[in-house]
Formats: sequence, structure tokens, C-alpha cells
Amino acid sequence: MSDSGTVRRYLDNAATSWPKPPEVFAAWEHAGRSIGAAAGRATYREAVAADAIRSRCRTAVARLLGDVDPERVAFPAGATLGLNMAIHGLVASGDHVIATAADHNATLRPLHWLEARGEIELSIVPCDGAGRVDPGAVARAWRPATRLVVCSHASNVTGVVQDAQTLGTITHERGGLLLLDAAQSLGQLACTAAGYGADIVVAPSHKWLLGPAGAGILWVRPGIDLAPLVQGGTGSASDSLDMPDRFTDRMEPGTPDLPALAGLLAAVEWLASQSIDAVGQRCRELAAAAATGLGEIEGVRVIGPYAAGGQPDTTPGGRGDATAPIVSFTVEGYDPAEVSLVLEQIAGVQVRSGFHCAACIHPHLGTQNGGTVRASFGPFNTGDDVDAVLAAVQKLR
Repeated sequence: MSDSGTVRRYLDNAATSWPKPPEVFAAWEHAGRSIGAAAGRATYREAVAADAIRSRCRTAVARLLGDVDPERVAFPAGATLGLNMAIHGLVASGDHVIATAADHNATLRPLHWLEARGEIELSIVPCDGAGRVDPGAVARAWRPATRLVVCSHASNVTGVVQDAQTLGTITHERGGLLLLDAAQSLGQLACTAAGYGADIVVAPSHKWLLGPAGAGILWVRPGIDLAPLVQGGTGSASDSLDMPDRFTDRMEPGTPDLPALAGLLAAVEWLASQSIDAVGQRCRELAAAAATGLGEIEGVRVIGPYAAGGQPDTTPGGRGDATAPIVSFTVEGYDPAEVSLVLEQIAGVQVRSGFHCAACIHPHLGTQNGGTVRASFGPFNTGDDVDAVLAAVQKLR
């Protein structure tokens, strides 16, 4: 229940998932209350238990990423830090980087920072009115100095999933590297190829993986060396002032957030027990139903892959299958911020409004004046939540 007594209908899972599986909260609390030790720092019983949690989490995430090497999986404090570690650890002065207009500011801002200081040259390729990027545009933007392609796997504004396999092929044929921001896909779309075919994958714990905040995932393909963005104690090679050679040690200086890793482990195990395909399918079906209903309300514009007309196809391989469960829309006569405020006031529906930390996509969507209203459906939402959204928006009209 909300403070006003209205049923809380949380539809902002693209920002952070809620609620989490009960197992996540139990694991998080147990690690904080009963273990209370730093992983990799000592040999007493609780410290060994802490190290075992981190090791099990590394293995579980590696399996989730397509059975990659666990020793190439690191846990930064969040996805934004992980993306900065990847970008700053890879590019050098004079490099050219290609990003897309559908990307999140977690990659665009560090790239813009480097460009503004003359360190790199940056090309941002366009997207269409649904947020979809043509891989051919990446090929056309290629230069001799191109080192890195950066792409949000799924748009956090429209839910469109980019063709990572084709982007990887284009990039690798030209000798470059592909960095995939999987914040809106990992945990929703099963990883059938190692790292979705990318060279580096970054994702947060707290979104579709259903874990707590405080942990992120950074996977780097073997053979790629990242210069450490942060230096410090690792619990290993402590008699040297040099950072260790081992990848996980170099990428994880400082004390890890053990409760966050315990919660992430429980979340990944829960997803495995439920099947990511099945969880993602249920979420997409709710999003498709909401988009269809919204599209039938006069004065409402649905933006993204569900706006092509007709009933969205959520069968495996269908048009709705290659999406995150995100529905963006606008309501004629209302600013998106007004819509989100009224939806909570009259129906307890909690959505996000505005530009969604995606600075470049909105001119392509025609939403540069105020952004969109965004509803994102998680595994614990139901058809009642869809009905509540539709009824509330209908009242506005």
C-alpha cells in the first residue's frame, strides 16, 4: 500500500526491479548479520565463507553470460562504474569510438568527457523512431582509428534490442572491440552466445537480474587487457606496490559489498530456477498488453517496437520477443511529468517520466520536449497492473 492507502503498483523496473524474490532479501540479510567479513582478506571461518559467496557468484554469473570463464567476471560497485572502467581502461589518445543515439548516459557521458578533452574522436550513429540502430550505420561510421564500438543492448526508453551479433561481426571484421551495456537485457534475454557475441559486457545487479544495488558485472573476453581505473588493496600480492596481474584482483580493489554479492547470487539462482526465457516472456506479454491498450486510447502515442500497429507478437522469435518489457508513451495535452504524477495519485501506478538518462535518443523519437512516460513490467507484476494503467490513462483523456 502507498502512504495514501492506494495499492502500490510499481512499474519502474527498468530503473530498479521491485519487489525482489524473497531469497534475495534473505541472502542479503544473512551475509550482513551472520558473516560480516571481507572476502579474500583472511583465513578465519567467516572470511572463508565470504570468499566462497563471491566465488559462487562469479561462477553463477559466468554461466548466465553463456558459460564464460568465471575468472574473467569482475564485480564493480555498479554498472556505471563498470562501464567507466571498460571505456577508460581500453581507449587511448587518438582512438575513434562509435556509439549510438539509443545509448544511456552511463556510456555517452564518459565518452563525451574524453572527446571534450581531445582524447578521442566520437561518432554517434542515429537510430530510427523506435530506437533501433541500423548495424550498417556502424560500418559506414568506421575509420582507420576506430578502436571501440559501444552499444546499449536494449534501449531503456523504448525496449528495442539491438542486433548484437551483427554489430559484433562488423566490429570484429574490422579489428575493433564491442562493449555492450546489458543493463536492460541481462536477466530478460537469455545469453545463447558468450557475452551476446560482444567482447565486454556490463550490467547492474539491481535491474532485471533482480538483485540488490551495490554490485555490478563486468565481463571481459580473454586476451583483452584493461588498465585499472582504480588502484588499491586487493588482499593479494600485498607486499607489492604494483596492481596484481590477475584480472579479478585488478578490477576489484577495495572491500567488496558482500551482502550485495550474496543477494546477486540468490537472484541469479532464482532466475535459473524459473528460466530466463519464461520470466522474460511473462514480462513482455504484460508490456505488449499495456502497449496495445494504450494505443487504442485517443490522444495516446505509444513509442517503440510495439507502435508498429496490430497486436504485438510475443511468441519466441516474433516482433515482441526482441524487446525489453518497456512501454514508452505520451498523452496529448499533458507533460510526461504530469502524467506520472496523476497516475500515482489516482491509481497508485508508479512510472517514470522524462528523458530517462538517454540524452541523444529523443530527437529521433520526436520526444525532445519533455521526454516520455515509461512503464516497465517485472516478473511480479500482473494483468491487474496493466488494467490499472489503462484505466488511469483513460481517465486523463
